[in-house]
Amino acid sequence: MNAGTRRSPVRDISALTIRDAEEAGGKGANMGELVAAGLPVPPGFVLMRDCYLDSMRAGGVDAELAALHRDALARVADTARLGELCDRMQALVRTAGVDEPTRSLTLDAYHALGPGAVVAVRSSATGEDGADASFAGMNATLTNVTGDDGLLAAVTRCWMSLFSPRVITYRASRGFLGEPAMAVVVQQMIESDKSGVAFTADPSTGARDRVVIEAAFGLGEVVVSGEVEPDTYLVSKETLQPIDIRVGHQDFKIVRGPDGHDTTVPLDEEQASARVLDDDELRSIAELAIATERHNGCPQDTEWAISDGATYLVQARPITTLGHTTPPAAAEHVVLARGLAAAPGIASGKVRVLQTPDEGHRLQEGEILVAQMTNPDWLPTIRRAAALVTDSGGMTCHAAIVARELGVPCIVGTRSGTRDLHDDTTVTVDGARGEVVSGRTTPAQAVTGRVREAPAAAAGGEVTGTRVYVNLAMPDSAETVAAQPVDGVGLLRAEFMLTEALGGRHPRDLIARGEQQTLVEKMVASVARIAAAFAPRPVVYRATDFRSNEFRGLVGGAEYEPAEHNPMIGFRGCYRYIKQPELFALELEALARVREQYPGVGLMIPFVRTRWELEECLALVDGSALGRQRGLHRWVMAEVPSVVHWLPEYIGMGIDGVSIGSNDLTQLVLGVDRDSDVCAELFDESDPAVLHAIRRIIETANKYGITSSLCGQAPSTNPAFAEHLVRLGITSVSVNPDAVDATRRVIAAAERRILLAAAR
Repeated sequence: MNAGTRRSPVRDISALTIRDAEEAGGKGANMGELVAAGLPVPPGFVLMRDCYLDSMRAGGVDAELAALHRDALARVADTARLGELCDRMQALVRTAGVDEPTRSLTLDAYHALGPGAVVAVRSSATGEDGADASFAGMNATLTNVTGDDGLLAAVTRCWMSLFSPRVITYRASRGFLGEPAMAVVVQQMIESDKSGVAFTADPSTGARDRVVIEAAFGLGEVVVSGEVEPDTYLVSKETLQPIDIRVGHQDFKIVRGPDGHDTTVPLDEEQASARVLDDDELRSIAELAIATERHNGCPQDTEWAISDGATYLVQARPITTLGHTTPPAAAEHVVLARGLAAAPGIASGKVRVLQTPDEGHRLQEGEILVAQMTNPDWLPTIRRAAALVTDSGGMTCHAAIVARELGVPCIVGTRSGTRDLHDDTTVTVDGARGEVVSGRTTPAQAVTGRVREAPAAAAGGEVTGTRVYVNLAMPDSAETVAAQPVDGVGLLRAEFMLTEALGGRHPRDLIARGEQQTLVEKMVASVARIAAAFAPRPVVYRATDFRSNEFRGLVGGAEYEPAEHNPMIGFRGCYRYIKQPELFALELEALARVREQYPGVGLMIPFVRTRWELEECLALVDGSALGRQRGLHRWVMAEVPSVVHWLPEYIGMGIDGVSIGSNDLTQLVLGVDRDSDVCAELFDESDPAVLHAIRRIIETANKYGITSSLCGQAPSTNPAFAEHLVRLGITSVSVNPDAVDATRRVIAAAERRILLAAAR
């Protein structure tokens, strides 16, 4: 080939190596490496990124796509506008389609696979599946594709997926600001009898002496999507023998049906509980995974399939989520401030002391934010901070909740942090110990403060009858958290999404100016992004529970909000909805629109004090478009002790779920401010008086056959408390994302002890 001759933009997988990653994408290049290593890979080919670029140029849309993409990267915080831009970009790609030269080369390669070949078509974006970034699951993958037209349509859909809101947001968060391009991998489909994933290091602990394998019957989509509970096997790398085997439960499998499409096949009880892999199959998969790691030189996340007794590798990429352990404190560093350990992690950086959120522009990316206290207006600033330190606040304050969700190390209640820590001083924040020390830690200690989530295929996943939900407040982390082994969102807080949608303005000011539909659009975009990430799992949306002091802090708030001496027990929650229903009506409208596409979204009403106010509130719901939709689950928060008395009445009014807000319930039972650092030792969710109220609520829920849950801090941090809830018969708990694995292990152990005691 002459030096100036362009290589074919459609190339056989066997001709690719990792050096082609820029052109073939990580997925395509990795598959070529597996072939080079002599590993069993289904035959196929790759449409290199030039196919996409040529097609967009030929369609005359390349310049407009580039301009819209630059605009989208700058608008990731504006979810409504981002959605509009993505729709326009995807429409342009659809209009351009596949140009004639690419079409001809693609169909030639397809026909070479044999007459009527059935293929899988997978996106392989430039920069995807690298050692420090993964777009896994974000771009399109289409299975059981047949025929020329079907193949070309699937390729176009892969290219379109390059411009989904979550991909744009992820690219922006990783600093990928160049114009994107998409390669596409086309491989012969494997008629999988069994399939799954294999990690050559334990993604939950980082241990590299084992292979973690998850397996299910049929096609592997059920494993990576979390639709079934797969088997989980731990295999020793040294002996290739099983270390631990946990047999899952699979009610159905997906196979290729007679019509060529994915078909769901129910499994009987014996099949559903049967072990998927025998020891020989385990050994074969482990050997292939280890060979992949050996060839690529780093821990690998692989996907495999077994068909007619033969094992194939269908995907491999570096593991990007190996966790870090907290290093010991360095003795040479002087402790400058101490407080409550609110969010784990270690981060070093320069201090930036800010008095108000309006000063947020002064904080540079990676600096340590120090403030007296935060409220939702601080959210954009917290996103840029390497760590957060506050003077006041307890474990359940705004700063702690947001920091835990964003994975930002956080210390609250230092009392004098804003005085003891000074601008431009380099410090290290240890969120697990509650200490701020002078200087920067050693290189071994200087790990990022951002908590990386383990994927759903974590080792040793426990099976529990008690559902484990997650607490969530923002769409930013939805896709990452949804990849964990969680049963849904038990508490979706509206306040943080609403704050961003309002842009710092009071909602009644926005309504007075006739701009309420802007708020609705933004709320629809935020809630829908979360619902899409977790679908078909349930998402319980808790309506806005701002207190008057928080609303007063918004632009125009002083005009509309009362000045209350004790807003914690003042004008909030359910009572606010019936006295000022305008904002509640907008929330109901937004939820109704989301539920048209994601019916798993339910409504939770917070801070219900009396029967009559709930009755009036439910009348507002029933009179809205949301209330007229079928299958809507109506929840109440159990935060006020009066719920112990009124719950049977609430259930009679149509409430079918109760979620115990143990933070507020503890506060009101014990009479202690939950956000007070001065009284922090008095705040005890395990106090017998609190436990008595919780027991009564759960017993009532069980008596009348409704769902009971608890969404406070305690199950995330106190194993004994979580076990107590299981023994009381609670049906679910909802915990912080970083506590999911530990909580499920505690619950599983408690359930086993209960069953063993009953058997004896």
